[in-house]
Amino acid sequence: MITQRLTTEQILANLRSKVERRVPLMIASAGSGLVAKLLEQCGVDCVNTFSGARLRANGMGTMAMMWPILDSNRQTLDYTREDILPAMGGKAFVCACLNANDPLKDMRMVLEECKAMGVMSVSNIGPSISYVDHDSEIFRVLTSAGITLQNEIDMLRLAKEEMGMVTIGLGFTEEDSLAIAEQAKPHIFCYHAGTTKGGLRGYDNGMTIEDTARQTEAVYQKVRALHPEVLLVAHGAAMENPADAQYMLNHTSGHGFWTGSSTERLPIERAVTQAASEFAALRFGK
Repeated sequence: MITQRLTTEQILANLRSKVERRVPLMIASAGSGLVAKLLEQCGVDCVNTFSGARLRANGMGTMAMMWPILDSNRQTLDYTREDILPAMGGKAFVCACLNANDPLKDMRMVLEECKAMGVMSVSNIGPSISYVDHDSEIFRVLTSAGITLQNEIDMLRLAKEEMGMVTIGLGFTEEDSLAIAEQAKPHIFCYHAGTTKGGLRGYDNGMTIEDTARQTEAVYQKVRALHPEVLLVAHGAAMENPADAQYMLNHTSGHGFWTGSSTERLPIERAVTQAASEFAALRFGK
């Protein structure tokens, strides 16, 4: 098996071509090689790998990665190398979502390992301190212990400025989004409006798709003011299905969207449930 590789220059050229042609950019997460293969065949631009996607593929919620039950970076690197890359044909690029707050790893070495396996793109969400409510006690405890957004920003800057990688920044709040845009200046920025609702493990925070679009656009405008060249994509909250994503395209000024559960957990749940139920309903003939 020889894994097909894309250079940073090829990745950026492909993205710019789609933007010029007004074709939406699509980023999608994959927790297994089969999902990655299918996503690439359907035309996604980027397949994201992160420990939350792998846990999601095993029946847990994405946020299970926030609990200390695994080495997030090791999980991401191992399954990216062994499951995802061998399944892909080189049309889509892979972005590894890393934990920049890992106290046991030099992130320069982690980034070098990514490049060695052919992954030329990274993001800061695997997991990110931005996931944690900023007015909570756990957020204050974590930041006082040195688990900070600044570490994530520093990793994105290192990846882009010194190591020549494509960077995808992600923030859950306006404050974090602006800090990432101003300091890291990632090639792509995704505003995460909240955990995707729907299915067995989804979470509904009460936001409608209209709320999701309004909040996302407000952040887009401020991020673009700080970093005019950035490519903007939307994710999460009420963006559950293609109609929702179309609404986001129609009502925001971004360049595309990022799907996670919407193109992985939710369709798998539906398809397997339907097929297995039909088999389970079979009975012996008389």
